[in-house]
Amino acid sequence: MSEGLTLDDLAVPLRALRLLAADFGYLSAPAVAVSTIYPDRLELSFHDDLSGFEAWREALGIPPEAVVHREQSNGHTRVLTTSVGRAGTVVDLVGYGSITAPQPAGATT
Repeated sequence: MSEGLTLDDLAVPLRALRLLAADFGYLSAPAVAVSTIYPDRLELSFHDDLSGFEAWREALGIPPEAVVHREQSNGHTRVLTTSVGRAGTVVDLVGYGSITAPQPAGATT
């Protein structure tokens, strides 16, 4: 799919990014990904910043029940994902957070 694409083929998600920056410039900065593999998508990801994910979810008007939760890295990392159409593209919102192991009863830290 990516063979033969030009930067102009990524104009829609890049334009969406520009609009999001103008509308929500006060929110936490995400890691941003635009890919020739999925040229119709814009990914905003938050690493160890689930509060940033939540702020963006609310700003984009995504209901909490539209968020999918899963775990990776043998249960050490929480992953939240959701998507929304915005400015002619699909915005994928991804949040990663550490899961701390519960302390056994009576343990001291």
